[in-house]
Amino acid sequence: MKLPRRRFLRLAAGAAALPAAPRIARAAAYPTRPVRLIVGDVPAGAPDIVARVMGQWLSERLGQQIVVENRPGAGSTLAVEIVAKAPPDGYTLSLVGTSAATSEALYQKLDYNLIRDIAPVAAMVRSPLIMVVTPSFPAQTVLEFIAYAKANLGQINMASAGNGTGPHVAGELFNMMTGSGMVHVPYRGGSAALTAVLSGQVQVYFVAVSPSIGYIRAGQLKALAVTTATRWDGMPDVPAVDEFVPGYEASIWFGIGAPRNTPADIVENLNKEINAGLADPQIKAKFGSLGNTPLPMTPIEFGNLVAEETEKWAKVVRLSGAKFE
Repeated sequence: MKLPRRRFLRLAAGAAALPAAPRIARAAAYPTRPVRLIVGDVPAGAPDIVARVMGQWLSERLGQQIVVENRPGAGSTLAVEIVAKAPPDGYTLSLVGTSAATSEALYQKLDYNLIRDIAPVAAMVRSPLIMVVTPSFPAQTVLEFIAYAKANLGQINMASAGNGTGPHVAGELFNMMTGSGMVHVPYRGGSAALTAVLSGQVQVYFVAVSPSIGYIRAGQLKALAVTTATRWDGMPDVPAVDEFVPGYEASIWFGIGAPRNTPADIVENLNKEINAGLADPQIKAKFGSLGNTPLPMTPIEFGNLVAEETEKWAKVVRLSGAKFE
């Protein structure tokens, strides 16, 4: 039987739309329950603050609560492993940052591979670290710090938020490029490391902006330099390490990852909403007050950033000799 042309076209159009229907329906339905966002740091640390700002935005946009779950330890590898082994349904996400990239080279027995097992969803922000010392430390500049450190090799303790975290590798890079010989003292999260330098237990800390800026402005910490290639607008009088150590750069960044094989439509939806948040004036202002610069990217662009940072810090780890089981 020969079908009338008009009816044939209607049926053909309907058939062509069928493969897309389940994808559209799934995207429209997601999420139907709360979503876990796993953070490899303690509450009130820089990663946690970034996660909660964006988590609140996503909760309002998606109509479901984004539950920030803190799983600190082992340079954020414990948190990333949870997500790498989670079902790829969009309901378990990871805050991915500098520490996740550095841990690929630092830790010898990871049960996952960051590039292979975590799907890039969206970048969020980039931020400088600030090289701070206790107010009584006998150095007022980076050059004075280097000279003092070389004259007292092995006697300056450097705090970090844990092995493989941004503050740790920033310090290792500084050690490598200057021969300062600082001794790394890892703490369980950024809050504990900040407390240690405030109390004088350690002398130096490459600390994130958000938890430290108030103490710097109150004179409880002395800022020697920022770790970005250029000065940070929030503290224009504080020089960049690069001004004294050419080529030094150690900014930190954060984004969102998901288990590999998470449906593309879920990834695309999350990417769209996160980038919308980064463009929102209130979110931009909130991040900006914490020293964070929005970093809108496509999933592919974010994946490229993760790969580039993983390669960069692997070189630093190899040259520094730092390794952990």
